[in-house]
Amino acid sequence: MTIELKGCILVPEGWRRGTLRFSQRIKAVLGAPVAAPAADEPRILPGFVDLHVHGGGGCDVMDGDGAVEVMARQHAAHGTTSLLATTMTATRADLEHALRDVGRVMRARPAGTARVLGVHLEGPFISPGRLGAQPPETRPGTLEEIQALNALAAIRVLTLAPELAGHLDLIRDLRALGIVPQIGHSSGTYEEGLAALDAGAGGFTHLFNAMSEFHHRKPGMVGAALAAAEYAEIIPDLLHVHPGAIQAARRAIPRLYCVTDSTAGAGMPDGSYHLGSQQVTKCLGGVRLADGTLAGSVLTMDQALRNLVQIGVPLDEAARRAATYPADYLGETRRGRLQVGSWADVVVLDPDLRLQAVYVEGEAVPVAGA
Repeated sequence: MTIELKGCILVPEGWRRGTLRFSQRIKAVLGAPVAAPAADEPRILPGFVDLHVHGGGGCDVMDGDGAVEVMARQHAAHGTTSLLATTMTATRADLEHALRDVGRVMRARPAGTARVLGVHLEGPFISPGRLGAQPPETRPGTLEEIQALNALAAIRVLTLAPELAGHLDLIRDLRALGIVPQIGHSSGTYEEGLAALDAGAGGFTHLFNAMSEFHHRKPGMVGAALAAAEYAEIIPDLLHVHPGAIQAARRAIPRLYCVTDSTAGAGMPDGSYHLGSQQVTKCLGGVRLADGTLAGSVLTMDQALRNLVQIGVPLDEAARRAATYPADYLGETRRGRLQVGSWADVVVLDPDLRLQAVYVEGEAVPVAGA
């Protein structure tokens, strides 16, 4: 069955007023280029791509046993059409349990869910001095453990602290396996950040958070990112990062992209939830450990887009940072863009940027609040 949507369509070249025609993949984009959407017409954007999501709908990736499906359904309802299931620092046995569930959902996408493209292994190969909200289960990275986990579900991104012994060589090994190494939860110096990028690290995990801060005489990992990174992820919930810091990163890092770092509390009422092995509390729009440390978020990608626009980012640029750039980071050239031959991952927004429809690979999925 062919579906047709009419409105202002964001294609790689810019806005086009006309018709988007698709089934599982996009068949045609018809219409004429325009400078911007009219005030009263739908905005048709590529589906959002979230490369850092821990949970949603009351479930955490580390739960296993069907949790990933619940999470992927929750985020699809907010416009995320593909994602990486993101783990916590944990024992090897717990990681294996979680990745078996991820692998199951990857093999056959359940109806109504976002496509799970693989795993973002956030830890356990991180600095014990920069845990953030991660449990204290850190250890040095080994190729043997990574290969064993990768056999259960494809690891697409792996966060590590490059200053730890042996990790520069590990970065090179990860690239050879087709895994993108990513710098995060790190106390490393500016120079160690540059060395990691030179070794093949692709970007930075939740820029500004859980990494050595910027100082004009000691620029740290933040300085390395601002000076040299092509890609970095950022959490635009306006709690993790001040809007001014987002703007600075946007100017410095060409393909800065949005992630939610969302937890089990996403889409749920305020209350107590878990993040890996730790209890967290959702309240006042955020998630925190008992000591007040921010512990992921309850952000969804549709709200991330609205937040970027609220702080002055043009809608077309915000959409690229929520869809195209993260897809490019993974080498997913048939996602994150509306062009003939791409997967029909589509979101439709009203003029107030509220979701009206979501399609995952051509399947209409229920929209939150509809």
